[in-house]
Amino acid sequence: MEPEEREDRTPLLKEPQPDTVPACCSARYNLALLACFGFFLLYALRVNLSVALVDMVEPNTSLAKNTTSNVCPEHSSAINAPRNTTGQKYSWDADTQGWILGSFFYGYIITQIPGGYLASKIGGKLLLGFGIFGTSVFTLLTPLAANLGVGYLIAVRALEGLGEGVTFPAMHSMWSSWAPPLERSKLLSISYAGAQLGTVVSLPLSGLICYYMNWVYVFYIFGALGVLWWFFWMFLVSDTPETHRSISHAEREYILSSLKDQLSTQKSVPWRPMLESLPLWAIVVAHFSYNWTFYTLLTLLPTYMKEILRFDAQENGFLSALPYFGCWLCIILSGQIADYLREKQNFSTVCVRKCFTLIGMIGPAVFLVAGGFIGCNYALAVAFVTISTTLGGFCTSGYSINHLDIAPSYAGILLGITNSFATIPGMVGPVIAKNLTHNVRSTRVRNCALCSMKIPLIRMSTWNEGSPFKNRFHPFQSRS
Repeated sequence: MEPEEREDRTPLLKEPQPDTVPACCSARYNLALLACFGFFLLYALRVNLSVALVDMVEPNTSLAKNTTSNVCPEHSSAINAPRNTTGQKYSWDADTQGWILGSFFYGYIITQIPGGYLASKIGGKLLLGFGIFGTSVFTLLTPLAANLGVGYLIAVRALEGLGEGVTFPAMHSMWSSWAPPLERSKLLSISYAGAQLGTVVSLPLSGLICYYMNWVYVFYIFGALGVLWWFFWMFLVSDTPETHRSISHAEREYILSSLKDQLSTQKSVPWRPMLESLPLWAIVVAHFSYNWTFYTLLTLLPTYMKEILRFDAQENGFLSALPYFGCWLCIILSGQIADYLREKQNFSTVCVRKCFTLIGMIGPAVFLVAGGFIGCNYALAVAFVTISTTLGGFCTSGYSINHLDIAPSYAGILLGITNSFATIPGMVGPVIAKNLTHNVRSTRVRNCALCSMKIPLIRMSTWNEGSPFKNRFHPFQSRS
């Protein structure tokens, strides 16, 4: 793939560059902000079930039934009962809950590669817009599906996954036409940081909605907001700078001139060279490894906070959101730092991507493994999970953007390929964790702390040791 080689050798653009256009009120940063709100809602729609499920399941059939001798003691003077108890309760055992939480990813994995391919053909605007719109509509139908039966709920969640599966490849495809090379880290970190912000807001907000209202409103409120966002997206966004209605001439020329040697003119997709590319498969390994822990925490952290650490409903939502607030800050700051190092300090793109991926992979592994041995020290448990998730934010400016570095014309398809493999942890992680903690028989409480994360952590650390930073299998290995 010759365009990859040229980009890899000249990522810092040693040749004279076009004058930059101010970021304030620019079309490219407006796109980043609107995308940020889109991914905010996308992850709010994805994680709200993790909180609502705690309130949907009858207490005597929850995970706590099997771990009463191993959970931590109550640490607050009183745990208030929810003010609203009108929500329907379901007799779902731990296995069923695991399948419900994982069902989203069975749809999500199907549309990754088709989403990247379609985005390269028809543009990312329609694909991303209707992906979030469809997810919102099915979210509105979630309470009805739950009443009809667990099979209907699993089907609706899988359909939500189908809609969300096209979103990240579509956004990567759009940025291949919108992001100047030296602004990639900043623009992509702003847009994708919305995912973490959505988690930060939706976890505590979902808990409050369950506490004061009814769990069904968790799905109604976020679903309605997603439909509202769709109207703004369709009206304000264009696939390319050339078709944007209000972009300034200076900004259009700046973006087009900075990308003129970046994009391929080849009409067909070079599938074979892609699949034979070692850098691509190394990104697959890195993406898979990171997502195992990320998705396990995303779906099971509220359950861990309630059943193991025994925080009440209000504390649960806020403490479950704290790690993702740290990650959101880290994503924003690391994006600024990455482009500063590349543009002002003359660090190579290869070096920056390596270092940020290293921090974002090893850091979370160390703190989560340590978290498995701290027992019922509540402050340390929350601190370790928060630090771990925060450090993971460095990966956004590491391997997560590397698709645009190695082949910007096919970035959406490349992300679809890597994200297909990276979705597998979301499918099997919750099921495995729920089964591993179905009957916890250890007599020592310390062995139960973070027990729902231990096996995924071991699996993640095994991948980390072998792949993304080892010799010839390095995703950012220079080919010059």
